Amino acid sequence: MIEQLGLNVPQPYEAHAVADKQVHVKRDGWIIHPSPRWPGEGIVDHLIFALKYEGVNLLVLKRAFQKTGETLLAQALTVKPGSSYLRRLAFLYEFLLNEKLPIPDSATGNYVPVLDERLQYGAGNSDHMRDLIRSKRFRIIANLPGTTRFCPLVARTQRLDAFLASNLPEKARELVSAAPQDILARAAAYLLLADSKASFEIEKERPSKARLARWGAAIGRAGRFDLSIENLIELQREVIGDARFIHIGLRTEGGFVGDRGSFNEPLPEHVSAKAEDLIDLLQGLIDYEGWSDFAEYDGVLAAAALAFGFVYIHPFEDGNGRIHRFLIHHVLAHRRYTPNGLIFPISNAILHDLLTYRTTLETWSKPLLSVIDWHPTERGNVEVRNDTADFYRFFDATPHAEFLFQCLARTIEDDLPRELRFLEMRDRFHRQATQVVDMPERTIDLLLSFLRQGNGRLSRRAIEKEFAALTTDEIGQFEDLYAELTTSG
Repeated sequence: MIEQLGLNVPQPYEAHAVADKQVHVKRDGWIIHPSPRWPGEGIVDHLIFALKYEGVNLLVLKRAFQKTGETLLAQALTVKPGSSYLRRLAFLYEFLLNEKLPIPDSATGNYVPVLDERLQYGAGNSDHMRDLIRSKRFRIIANLPGTTRFCPLVARTQRLDAFLASNLPEKARELVSAAPQDILARAAAYLLLADSKASFEIEKERPSKARLARWGAAIGRAGRFDLSIENLIELQREVIGDARFIHIGLRTEGGFVGDRGSFNEPLPEHVSAKAEDLIDLLQGLIDYEGWSDFAEYDGVLAAAALAFGFVYIHPFEDGNGRIHRFLIHHVLAHRRYTPNGLIFPISNAILHDLLTYRTTLETWSKPLLSVIDWHPTERGNVEVRNDTADFYRFFDATPHAEFLFQCLARTIEDDLPRELRFLEMRDRFHRQATQVVDMPERTIDLLLSFLRQGNGRLSRRAIEKEFAALTTDEIGQFEDLYAELTTSG
């Protein structure tokens, strides 16, 4: 259908075809359906096939509706007014194009969700919310998580189902409730610092202590204010610090991520949204955050869509990456996914798996390069000459949601309990170490650091330099104490 209508859109991740025999195969990015599933020759037939087996692709549907106009769909629904698939298509036509089809309201048929929950995750799963999002015109439950300005969708996968069933927020709450308050406070401070450092390290920057502290304070405010374009610009100001050579505020010209050639020509790996589209796209992000929350859409799915959507839009000259990761914290804190007073070190988890992070970003940025008509400018920038705004509104956020869940699982199941265990062990080590030798707290911390580095043994360098005053017996007692505490912990 994309080829037949000449739609300038990236190809879906999976391609569906119907065989001329009774087979059903899934392999190498293809899903082959048995011959009885052949939908027919018409465009509407293939649109229905897509709803049945591929799910809703808002970008493709919008471009298809713009090409075909209202007649085909209006005629089909006149013939079969009760068809749930046609009613869903009619709803999506009016939703995406903001145009009313020349047909009366549907009078028959049960209410059906526009997103099939067997294929994609939808909003409004409670009975109360489903009543609020009913659309009477075509008897549809409008369970889309966003609006026409911004609405990435997430396909239902076994991996995401497993993450959702693991109830990571409850695991985090149990860890927090079981930890002593003083240890929890120190763990929270450490994790916040670790996330701040990692966020700059991902961008290959070495910030000053003042800049790091300022950004850490900004992360600590995540979820405590409403998103707005003005607040995003203020976040950029906090990220940049010294703005004498960087423009603070929305871009006023094109943007890209990549390198430049020997003659300063752009070599983009990703082309950002056009400058004239930024205000509308960012307002779409802001509306999405509010609507997805109100409509009870899962917080992690929403955080993935919003944060990665922001970095694809790339509204600023600099600071986009750190604000993108801040937005993950913001959504999770606002949805109370994160326990009060705690910041999950998402950036730290990303830093430990940068390859997957970059591959995840490329799942959409690479396909976009084939459909964006960009040209180099004299200043080594890019100028985009086709309409690209919808490319940033309607992307498939499935890989992004899987990656974010992976980061959260690492944080909640590994990083957080490990830090809590270490702090508890450190306190016990301090109490018992002073019974062997009375030393200042900072010296005990240094001793513990050397023992950790040496897997429980002091190095020759430590014995001969920093702790040359210790006797052999005392060194043995400290090593035994470390072994006892790490084994029991």
